[in-house]
Amino acid sequence: MEMEISKRLDGIGEYYFSQKLREIDELNKQGKNIINLGIGSPDLPPHPAVVKTLREEAAKPSTHAYQSYKGSPVFRNAIADWYQTWYHVKLDPATEILPLIGSKEGIMHICMTYLNEGDEALIPNPGYPTYSSAVKLAGGKAIAYELSEANNWEPDFEALEKTDLGKVKLLWVNYPHMPTGQLPTQTLFEKMVAFGKKHHILICHDNPYSFILNETPASLLSVAGAKEVVIELNSLSKSHNMAGWRVGMLCGAKERINEILCFKSNMDSGMFLPIQLAAAKALQLGKEWYDGINAIYAKRREKVFELLTVLNCDYSKNQVGMFVWAKIPQNYKNGYELSDHVLYHSNVFITPGGIFGKAGDGYIRVSLCGSIEKFEEAIKRIINN
Repeated sequence: MEMEISKRLDGIGEYYFSQKLREIDELNKQGKNIINLGIGSPDLPPHPAVVKTLREEAAKPSTHAYQSYKGSPVFRNAIADWYQTWYHVKLDPATEILPLIGSKEGIMHICMTYLNEGDEALIPNPGYPTYSSAVKLAGGKAIAYELSEANNWEPDFEALEKTDLGKVKLLWVNYPHMPTGQLPTQTLFEKMVAFGKKHHILICHDNPYSFILNETPASLLSVAGAKEVVIELNSLSKSHNMAGWRVGMLCGAKERINEILCFKSNMDSGMFLPIQLAAAKALQLGKEWYDGINAIYAKRREKVFELLTVLNCDYSKNQVGMFVWAKIPQNYKNGYELSDHVLYHSNVFITPGGIFGKAGDGYIRVSLCGSIEKFEEAIKRIINN
């Protein structure tokens, strides 16, 4: 039987990594033993105390029922304390925090809550592909705004001011930026808030990388008056090695939380309580946790720099986050060509920058999620092929 798919899927292709992982799986079946340096899925475990909490809470007979749509008060209080401690942002745990089953779902929740047919959302180019997909699925129109190395991968607000913003309801931003690793400045954050207020645009800040290789975690909500125009997504996937647990959060003004909850409460029935309690434990970890994780990533990043040097790529050593972004040498027409060359000749997969938008065509991205031995083997393969 043939079925016609909905028009909302027009122009929405399968996620690039979903396709590529199938190809890599086929190559592995042929005995290629591909080294995957493409995806940012942490290979390190959560803190043992977090796993212990999950195990103990899951063993209790009273923790398996449906949960509140707004999440456990224990978890929401832990989020509020975490934001106060690390970001110096005061949040009301009862009204200004909404736990999410991973922050990726929050992107869709936001778009479905605020976008009508024909509404527009500004999307960074390069940027996380899910922003554009979620906007289109919600019936909106994704308008790319280009980021450039020359402008430190920051939005050009002067250029945006010259465009027609009449239908724009959302501006998606993400700092530390993925894929470029660019850190935000206080001035940049202040410009974002001012832009949102001037044009009555909701600024949606996706903030999962602020602790990775970064001594100064920052929240856009720290800017004075930000709650008027800002909502912020955050996650334990990267900062606490809990990607598969699907634990995230949405923070913002009470009105925004209630509006988004109206949509979210029709999509799921809350998060498993033991996961919420374990996540609360994770958020109580001290500086030694983040320092220990970052010491490992720092050593890995040095190996990635070596690998990129072998490939004759240009890169900044000042970038942060879970990836390294690099400009390809001139003898390749784009990052796809370099990525495929390394995959088919050296059995190493590196992400082409073009999957993040046309502005990424001349770049590649390498994940830090792999052992030192894995990076050394990848370097050896590339040198020998």
